[in-house]
Amino acid sequence: MATATDKALQSQDDSKKSQPEQGPKTKTHGPGRHRPDDKFKIFCGTANEALTDEICQFLGIARGQAHLTRFSDGEVYLQILENVRGADVFVVQPTCYPVDQHLMELLLMIDALKRASARRITTVIPYFGYARQDRKDRPRVAISAKLVADLLTTAGAHRALVVDLHAPQIQGYFNIPVDHLFASPVLVDYFRRKELQDLTLVSPDAGGVERARFVAKKMDAALAIVDKRRTETNVAEVMHVIGDVKGRNCLIIDDIIDTAGTLVKTAEALKNAGAISVYACASHPVLSGPAIERISNSVLEEVVVTNTIPVTEAAKREPKIKVLSVAGLVARAIQSIHEETSVSSLFL
Repeated sequence: MATATDKALQSQDDSKKSQPEQGPKTKTHGPGRHRPDDKFKIFCGTANEALTDEICQFLGIARGQAHLTRFSDGEVYLQILENVRGADVFVVQPTCYPVDQHLMELLLMIDALKRASARRITTVIPYFGYARQDRKDRPRVAISAKLVADLLTTAGAHRALVVDLHAPQIQGYFNIPVDHLFASPVLVDYFRRKELQDLTLVSPDAGGVERARFVAKKMDAALAIVDKRRTETNVAEVMHVIGDVKGRNCLIIDDIIDTAGTLVKTAEALKNAGAISVYACASHPVLSGPAIERISNSVLEEVVVTNTIPVTEAAKREPKIKVLSVAGLVARAIQSIHEETSVSSLFL
């Protein structure tokens, strides 16, 4: 005869059998689906919340909750509003305008997450500010890119994920692992669909030749270089075109469009050399000062950028400017880091 204890154990066994089996929590989910991994979190500052929301939607998770405000003198106050103990945390924050403000937000968020016992903190920086100051090219100047890398590490970041650094060697300034993404898959796909005939990829300066050569190979296009002499900061004088562009469609490729002075002069030089049409693309639309007006009045057919930096309303209204999203690319890289799989496979 079964005792009361035997009946209770049998009842527990029957209850367990009636419940569905639970799959592994780290299983990959498609866009918009619920991810039951409570140790995988994404936070952001105020620099580009729209991009962060796109990334979260792609991964099927909700954006982490944080309270960010300022004292009357502008000092930042930040508090993480949910438990992150033992979590794999990603902080999405481009250090775009206002650069110092957004950089400070990023540093404080990293520090707060570290003190809240996050297991690993990855800084996702779609646009790495101060990257143009990557060497001592004049007496008594700062190497700001190195300083910012040190600040991120000191704050408590365990690794970094960046998009299209101004100079690839900046990865070596970090004392933590760095995953370097390229926006080129998004840009190449867009221009492939345009099916431009007799296409030549153009680097606007000698420093961007490697980038232009990489994309030219992907698109099976010719390569040209514009010799540029910079007279002072944000001022450049185009000298001459190296390569044959006469009777061809040209695509200028760069990483940053700031005041658009170099871009517009490069387009003029290509037109003067006989190019049929001139397009341009870049990863980071800084678009400061007179940039939008210059693009609007230029010989450029179209300027294609990505949303690593949120563009202004004036840029959105300009018909020559087209914005593409890198949310899917960044989301897949974040997923690969979280699941410890290859990031480089995204670019094969």
